[in-house]
Amino acid sequence: MIACVRCLFLSIIVALYSLPVQAAIDSYRFLHVTIETPWFIFLFLLIGVLSPFVLMAVLMWRTAIQKNNREIDDSDHPASPD
Repeated sequence: MIACVRCLFLSIIVALYSLPVQAAIDSYRFLHVTIETPWFIFLFLLIGVLSPFVLMAVLMWRTAIQKNNREIDDSDHPASPD
């Protein structure tokens, strides 16, 4: 029984270690590089680079509007003399 479990465990280990080798051999077959590939890479990186700047602009605009609203609310209620 122990020998059977040991053999099964060994065969699973060998199978798992042989999968990356098999994938590395066949990976070039599935790598479809066409003329559009650089454009897809460019667009992906463009979104990744420009999205923080768009987020920053939106947050600055939102903060400015909230600050402006707070100043308007403060001017409507004059401070009481203490």
